[in-house]
Amino acid sequence: MNTAIDDQQLSAVADMFHLLGDPTRLKIVYSCLDEMRSAGDIALHTGASASLVSHHLRLLKAARLVRSERRGRQVFYVAADHHIRHVLGDMVDHLNEPQANGKV
Repeated sequence: MNTAIDDQQLSAVADMFHLLGDPTRLKIVYSCLDEMRSAGDIALHTGASASLVSHHLRLLKAARLVRSERRGRQVFYVAADHHIRHVLGDMVDHLNEPQANGKV
């Protein structure tokens, strides 16, 4: 992994993590990690209102965290690529690791 990062990239990564820091947006991304879902289906899956889900989807799509595909009159959403799945999966794996008792 390349660890060199410039200020512009650092800011963009911080913005993405900020977006994912909202529990509703994180639920939305998780709900479409494995399959394409309509905004209505995402709303049912997350328990959020359809209008709130649509608002969050616009933000997530602008940040390239999800992508959309139109099928007839309906739009379906899915995680943008495998990187999103890996980042979230790695964070969950990290949370599930045993604590190192404060040792570095």
